[in-house]
Amino acid sequence: MSNVKKYSIEVRVWIEETEGAFLGIGKIWLLENIRKTGSITNAAKEMKMAYRQAWQLVEEMNQRAESPLVEKLLGGKGGGGARLTEAGERAITTFYELEKRIKDFAEKETQNLKF
Repeated sequence: MSNVKKYSIEVRVWIEETEGAFLGIGKIWLLENIRKTGSITNAAKEMKMAYRQAWQLVEEMNQRAESPLVEKLLGGKGGGGARLTEAGERAITTFYELEKRIKDFAEKETQNLKF
């Protein structure tokens, strides 16, 4: 009696830069939450992340990208905020497109797995 097993290939994608991991799903979620909430503080709250950690991640991404992904807005009556730059928007799109192509490839390869 044959025992048919089903295998799948799981992939996690992140983009490395000379100083190490640059962009992964966690940072993408942070960027998306900054876009949604209009501030690093609210984005951090949304993700149950310490504000300081979110701030450090934003600073790090901004320094290591070719141009900043997030720009801080100076406070007025309602206080400051933050928004994604064009590069920040592009980072999100590029990451998801890349991840989809890699996962599609892995799924196609899965069909040929026999052990």
